[in-house]
Amino acid sequence: MTIVVDARDLEPPEPFERVMEALCELKPGDDVLLILTREPFPLYRVLERNGYAWKATDFDDGRFEIRIWDKAKPPAGG
Repeated sequence: MTIVVDARDLEPPEPFERVMEALCELKPGDDVLLILTREPFPLYRVLERNGYAWKATDFDDGRFEIRIWDKAKPPAGG
């Protein structure tokens, strides 16, 4: 299952807080899809230290979608 966190209209630190809450809810094979209007470089350091992997994709409309999963329990399909 993918937990979607659409944080495009939120001010810091709320996007960070919401994605961390979503990560606490992950079950094996789940992932989080974070949607933002800027790339969250500070978040990447926290994810790395806590055993998460991610893939960031940027779009022409300025949107970033960051898919996050537990390195030890990747989502189905890799």
